[in-house]
Amino acid sequence: MFEAINQFFQYTFIQNAFTAAVFLSIITGLIGSYIVVRRLVFLSGGITHASFGGIGIAWYFGFNPILGAAVFSVLSALGLEYLSQGKTVREDSAIGMLWSFGMAIGILFVFLTPGYAPNLMSFLFGSILTISNVDILLLLILSILLITFFVAFYYQILFVAFDSDFAKTQNAPVRFIGYSLAILIALSIVFSIRAVGIILIISLLTIPANIANTLTHRFKSIIVLSTVISLLSIIIGIVVSFRLNVPSGATIIITLMAFYLMVSIYAKIKSTFYNEVGVE
Repeated sequence: MFEAINQFFQYTFIQNAFTAAVFLSIITGLIGSYIVVRRLVFLSGGITHASFGGIGIAWYFGFNPILGAAVFSVLSALGLEYLSQGKTVREDSAIGMLWSFGMAIGILFVFLTPGYAPNLMSFLFGSILTISNVDILLLLILSILLITFFVAFYYQILFVAFDSDFAKTQNAPVRFIGYSLAILIALSIVFSIRAVGIILIISLLTIPANIANTLTHRFKSIIVLSTVISLLSIIIGIVVSFRLNVPSGATIIITLMAFYLMVSIYAKIKSTFYNEVGVE
């Protein structure tokens, strides 16, 4: 068994994948918990798909697609945060328009780019098994930044996540927290694209936190649990993907859904049991 494990970890790409899994789990635990508690799943989906516009533009002009996606996503996130606070346009309408606009821009510029763009498939579907040292470095920097920000502003984030109106009455820096986390959400999405791709990234950011929220309603516990669940799911997904030679993004999300199903069944049985005891 130990020999099989050693052989498994002798590959550099496996080592990189497991290293990335740790940082992705930290990002998922922190940002994912905020997204789920604040109910920003649809907004995050809009930013995710809008990032394809940045990828297409960067591809056309010969820049790094991740850089293009980062700039486009951050600007989109700030714009959506501004609209949601100012109530200029209905938030769901703004997200829907940005979602389709970003994808349309990306498709247009990819079409206009001379030659064939085979690497774009990696942005759409991702593969943690092909993640590079540069991607790992970006995930490390973002993980440190997120940990620092959440430690420094934990209670303010807690106020804003659960009740932003109450947070305003307590003189919490609602705008600062909102805009800062909008930027961090955008960066988390972009830097995680290589692992699971644009199509599946929103699932990675939200399913672990939803699983954790089924078991607890404490924000700190949701963060810790979703980090652990995310790490376990990514590791299992990597192993299954490597053994079966199938896309890693898909195996990770399927593993997460399996966890969600098991936890939901457990919560349902537990609830039924306590109700029966209560009746008696």
